[in-house]
Amino acid sequence: MIKQFGKAPSGKRLERIQECENFKDGSFHNIEETSVNPNNVSMFKMMKDMRNRPKSVNPSKKIPSVKTNLSEINAEEPAFVWFGHSSYLLKIKDYTILVDPVFSGNASPVSFFGKAYDGANEYGVEDMPEIDILLLTHDHYDHLDYPTIEKLKPKVKRVVCSLGVGAHLEYWGYQSMIITELNWWESIKIIDNLKITATPSRHFSGRLFKRGNTLWSSFVFEAFGYKLYLGGDSGYSPQFKEIGDKFGQFDLAILECGQYGENWPQIHNFPEEIVKAANDLQAKKVIPVHWAKFTLSTHPWNEPIKRFTKAADADKLSYVSPKIGELYQLNQEFKQEVWWDFE
Repeated sequence: MIKQFGKAPSGKRLERIQECENFKDGSFHNIEETSVNPNNVSMFKMMKDMRNRPKSVNPSKKIPSVKTNLSEINAEEPAFVWFGHSSYLLKIKDYTILVDPVFSGNASPVSFFGKAYDGANEYGVEDMPEIDILLLTHDHYDHLDYPTIEKLKPKVKRVVCSLGVGAHLEYWGYQSMIITELNWWESIKIIDNLKITATPSRHFSGRLFKRGNTLWSSFVFEAFGYKLYLGGDSGYSPQFKEIGDKFGQFDLAILECGQYGENWPQIHNFPEEIVKAANDLQAKKVIPVHWAKFTLSTHPWNEPIKRFTKAADADKLSYVSPKIGELYQLNQEFKQEVWWDFE
């Protein structure tokens, strides 16, 4: 259990962190004032709200999924396969990128909280091909899953992550030479046609009691003539527009949609805010993630996608929402099913 918590940054890594403008008083900070509980809701009320959640926070039947052979994807156009919540695989030309994989069946270090829905944990490490880039947005348990990361080790050629997250990985046996940690606005060029930039998000980090000793990020992929925005976790902020203005129009934005709540409105997008963020980013197409695998909030399990699609349709925003495991390829015809339409 202790191993799951990871390890705080120290030594030269900590020295680098302490020199960052977004790190002060022993913690990373968001660009704008942000609180995980801005209304000062009591812990008693939060626990009561969680206890009194409707039955619909969990689906009444098995989540539909598709089994795709991930080793046989032809990706002349960028390809996307979602594994539920914020775990997904991208393939661009010959490069395979795995983002925030959580395959252990839990979004927490304990088995009684954050259990995956029936049908939502159909993929595991054994289904993954060799991973050219493992991308980790931040260190929360529903994004950085120790059992998965441990098993993936032999398949991972390179890791790109938010600054400080490498401390966990090295503690878990990853070689420092394959890890690149980025602060906001820092970039790494993998090859001439593939560049990754860490960009701000409005969230927080922490795996035990200490918050903010590692960074949380979104990422921009400039790959073979395409621009992709990988949102990580974030509440709405002006940084979406800043990123859109800086990088120009995105071919695809993958944005978190779910686990929001009135008690923590600044650290997760509400579904309608995703439409606003997509417009700020100048995104041609949106895929909503961060839902359909775990119950971490008080809303019905499929409320995020229902609210998002209603707002997106009203705004004429182009989007797709594949089933878990269903292959989507950018700029190719995709038949959208309303597969989430059950309680």
